[in-house]
Parts: sequence; structure tokens; C-alpha cells
Amino acid sequence: MSPRTAAALRDGDRSLREHLIATAGALMAEEGAAKLTVRAIAHRAGVADGVLYNHFADKEELLAHALRAHVRAVESDLGDLPVPGAGTVEAGLRAHLEYGLALHRAILPTFAGLVTQPAVLTRFAELATPGTDWRDRLLSYLHAERDLGRLAPDAHLDATAALLVGVCHETVLSALVPLTGSPVEPPVDAVVATVLQGIGPRADP
Repeated sequence: MSPRTAAALRDGDRSLREHLIATAGALMAEEGAAKLTVRAIAHRAGVADGVLYNHFADKEELLAHALRAHVRAVESDLGDLPVPGAGTVEAGLRAHLEYGLALHRAILPTFAGLVTQPAVLTRFAELATPGTDWRDRLLSYLHAERDLGRLAPDAHLDATAALLVGVCHETVLSALVPLTGSPVEPPVDAVVATVLQGIGPRADP
């Protein structure tokens, strides 16, 4: 290990590979991903440019891992999601939606900067651990609540998850790509009430 590499790692026990991923993830969070270069990552990490290729096949692999690290860092700051059976289902759905909105506000600008780099996004998807992304956890929560009898046994849970995820996408994308006027701010309570009650006419009591 060169003195320069040693200096880059002297404040922690992580490997150089982990250091490079963390450095690239921090740069993504600070400056976006659209113009992120190997040179910038190496400079921030305190290593020579070519060192990156000793640990990653190419820039796309490093950026995919960095994007995963960025998403995990954002999620770690958002706190825990509700436990099935605790509180009310309404409160649980509200917490999930607020979590999803905060997550998407934090990460979608970075993803938007990588639209012209599909190889990075493909590799990012390949790094996913089944069941760990927010949408998967939302769907797991819905299934658990249905199993507990707190949702209708014939509730369409995939459609419910798609609606809540869609609210997050519309909210953030309307701010990133303002093609329809002012950005949309969803009425969280109204969205949750609509999911739980539907929009069909109610029978008279």
C-alpha cells in the first residue's frame, strides 16, 4: 500500500474498496452524479486515478455500488418503518408514505443524473437484495397487516403499493421536470384515506 493510500485510510478500518465506494457516494450526494468522474473520485479519496481499476471492473461498477451506498445512507437517516400490528393501519400507511416521499426527494435527483448512463442503473438493480428496498418493505407490511386481519382479505396489495409509490414518483418528478406547472405536494392524509376507503359511493348508514 502506498503512503498516499495509507493516508486515505488512516482514520478507519474499512478496506480501500469500501473507502472508494463511500467517497463516490458522498460525492454523489454533494454534487450529483451526472458529471462525476474517476479523477474526481480518486482525488477526493486520496489515491491515484488508476487505483480504482484495481478494485472495480470499470467506472460503472463503482458508481453502481456508490449509488447503493447513497441510498442506504439516506435510509439510515429516515428511521424505522412501522411494525405490522402496532398502532393503526392508517398511521402505518401514513408513516410509510412519508418515508417514501423523503426517500425519493433525496435520491431521485441522483438517479436523474444517471439517466444517460443506463449501464450504471442496470448494475445498481443487479446489486439489490430482495426484500430490502422500500417498496418491498411496504408490500411486506401490507401483507402482514392483511394476515393480521386488519385489511380486507381480498385487498389488492400490489395495486396499493403501486399507488403509494406512484404518489412519491409524481411528487418528486414534478419538481425535477416541471412540465405541468407547480410541483405537486400530495395531501398525505387524503391519500391514505383514499387507499383505505376507496372512491366509490358509500351506502347510506
